[in-house]
Amino acid sequence: MSFPQRRLRRLRQSEAIRALVRESSLSTSDFIYPLFVTSRPNVHEPLGAIPDVSLLSGAPLESEARRLHDAGIPAVLLFAVLEDYEKDAAAAMASAPDGPMQQAIARIRSAAPGLTVIADLCLCEYSADGHCGVLHNGVIDNDRTLARLQQAALSLAAAGAGVIAPSGMMDGVVRSLREALDGEGFQDVLTMPYSAKYASALYGPFKAATRSAPAESRHSTHQLDPANRRQALEEIRLDLEEGADIIIVKPAMAYLDVLAAARTECRLPIAAYQVSGEYNMLHHAAGGDPGALNRLMLEMLLCIKRAGADMIITYFAPTAAEILHS
Repeated sequence: MSFPQRRLRRLRQSEAIRALVRESSLSTSDFIYPLFVTSRPNVHEPLGAIPDVSLLSGAPLESEARRLHDAGIPAVLLFAVLEDYEKDAAAAMASAPDGPMQQAIARIRSAAPGLTVIADLCLCEYSADGHCGVLHNGVIDNDRTLARLQQAALSLAAAGAGVIAPSGMMDGVVRSLREALDGEGFQDVLTMPYSAKYASALYGPFKAATRSAPAESRHSTHQLDPANRRQALEEIRLDLEEGADIIIVKPAMAYLDVLAAARTECRLPIAAYQVSGEYNMLHHAAGGDPGALNRLMLEMLLCIKRAGADMIITYFAPTAAEILHS
């Protein structure tokens, strides 16, 4: 009888051996947790569109920041949720010293000084039309948008943000922000662009939660076509040339090929964003079974890590941290 010369099952015969040969692993230090903030005082309200995620401000926000820091999660990514009356054509609240993002940054820095605060930077959350940039003759004007984003980035840095994450996919945004930040003495503030952000249908729950969906979407004019990978790598290359410190691939699970290709091309840290639609799909697949959800969650996070992510932006961060600590 002929036996196989190599029996790879030997490497899988016990948990101890499997642990020794395991190529990828998860740690709480891998996670970035998205937080949704409002200017309304002392708010703690379920978002609804994204399960187990809340809208926060004031004391509840401070409490959440301390909880995340104590759990070993190193960073949060902030998104502002504005009331309709706070929005206008100029997206003025994006750079207002008393804007919801600026207030939240100060609160978090006070409550949990060791927590890194990443500020998402886009005009869609602040503008009355919900677009990611300044409109001119019905078209997003790239360079006018850059000037507006510079103002907002300086306001966020002055409030205490350690990282600015421009998410609008405007050409030249990294160089523009770097010049503005350095010129005002914020050389230590990192830029973390959404370098490979796709025009995905998986953002629906997020758009509902932040009330930032435009009446007429123009996302395909600046976000990447889901059919393209080479263009994503070129976007990443340009952002790195302009001085990006960390780049983001978004979404994560549906674009693992892009993430893996980016890992091959990029020597700097890569973050992958497991977006709201992917998060909700896992909840649906688990069918209300907490154990099944935990298994799905850990498997998907591990897949993202294996594909090349150094860090993962995920709504599962607190749950995953609790499991990893247990």
